[in-house]
Amino acid sequence: MTNLTISLDESIIRSARVRAIQEGTSVSAKVREFLAQYGQDTSSRAAGQGFLDLARQSRANSEGARWKREDLYDRPYPSTKKSSAP
Repeated sequence: MTNLTISLDESIIRSARVRAIQEGTSVSAKVREFLAQYGQDTSSRAAGQGFLDLARQSRANSEGARWKREDLYDRPYPSTKKSSAP
């Protein structure tokens, strides 16, 4: 395991130690947990970026149509009745 030295305000370290003790862990364990998750979080970021790229390329609203909330209520409600077949 590699050691890491960081500089933080004493008040931050104090409150982090208190909270870690309350949670039955240590500040070092919480930092390890955070950095492990932070280092592996590239898939959701890549997926989000891919979605934004596709949205920018989309021609779905190429004519600049604007929607209002009221427009949602101007359409017929789909029927929930099941057809009775003989």
